[in-house]
Amino acid sequence: MIKSTNLKVAFAHLTSRVKQGLVAMLSVTFGISMYIFMNGFMTGVNDIQNELAFSTLAHVRIFNDLPEDKSNLLASSVDQNHLVHIRSPRVIQYTEGIRNADKIVKQVTQFPDVIGVTSQVNLNVFFRNGATKANGVLSGIEAVKENQLFGTAQTLVEGNWSELDRRGDGIILGVGLAKRLNVNVNDNIAINTADGISRNFKVIGMMETTIGNVDNAKAYVRINTARQLLSKNRSYATDIQINVQDFNAADELVDKIEPLTDYQIESWNASNGQLEAGSDLRYIIAISVSLTILLVAGFGIYNIMNMTVNEKIKEIAILKAMGFQGGDIVEIFLVQSIVIGLLGGIAGIIFGAIVSVVVNHIPFQVGSLETLPMAYRSVDYLSAFGFGMLTTFIAGYLPAKKASQVDPVFIIRG
Repeated sequence: MIKSTNLKVAFAHLTSRVKQGLVAMLSVTFGISMYIFMNGFMTGVNDIQNELAFSTLAHVRIFNDLPEDKSNLLASSVDQNHLVHIRSPRVIQYTEGIRNADKIVKQVTQFPDVIGVTSQVNLNVFFRNGATKANGVLSGIEAVKENQLFGTAQTLVEGNWSELDRRGDGIILGVGLAKRLNVNVNDNIAINTADGISRNFKVIGMMETTIGNVDNAKAYVRINTARQLLSKNRSYATDIQINVQDFNAADELVDKIEPLTDYQIESWNASNGQLEAGSDLRYIIAISVSLTILLVAGFGIYNIMNMTVNEKIKEIAILKAMGFQGGDIVEIFLVQSIVIGLLGGIAGIIFGAIVSVVVNHIPFQVGSLETLPMAYRSVDYLSAFGFGMLTTFIAGYLPAKKASQVDPVFIIRG
């Protein structure tokens, strides 16, 4: 418990040098407010990046692909002691796509952490409007489930998303692809597959995701329509897309699904490591800059408290001569630094929130963004205040310890 006499002496010191105390408080205020702003801004940027990425990217994907080494698929089954000659070897994909997609979807949906599953049939095609041609990807989807996973309906700039489920000849184009083909809603286009299948579709909508490779080369049709183009059954799919409650737990779901199927399973971070690395780097930069600012503020407080000790050295000697112990002297100067930290911390939280709100309202017209992104997390405010108080405590303790070791006889004698 701090003695009342020590509190009175501490506040006497604070009120006698208001300007120094104000400068120290402003150092804490600036450090804490920048910590809040930097972490809020970087979190906002990462959240927007994840939102954009997961608008087309599932947390977990099940698919069927050829082995990485396609040079000789018979090598494992041929006795090496016999001479075998294969003329004009070709890679033949005997098992194409996922043939039992419905069964896998049913099994996956039983996991409690899974929040959505949908099947897709993706194929490379040529889009044609008269003499104008463009290559791209045709994605056969289940419109309702696709929207649940990716919110695709929100990207439509023209048309009605639910109409895709009602029309077998309906197609939704990316705005870039529509521009390349010079078509509008209600126009007709033709689709040509690699196997020579051709079919006409009516443009019933256009979407804009702000992701170039989607807007410029992708189109959506009903999944059964895509199956018909490939002459596949109703349980066929090329991809099964899965979302979980926490996208950071995608690898855990992969481990659970692997025993259920021989198809390939891939989490989002396994195929998009650069996305996770970019987010981590931004967090590291934000925290490093913020902590550096707080450390600089701590050095400022240390210098001010050290100057106060030097200026009050005779008063400290007199206090010790009057019977004040070393612990009392430490309390006196620690109270001063803690008061500075508290006032600066509260002001820093308020100023940091104001700066964050102002930045969050700065116009930033890029893609779907209208303002600069900003996240408001209570953990950032609590961490900033905690680091600020720790910095001021250490910055106040060191000079206080020095003051407690003053020899009153040596000081008074001069």
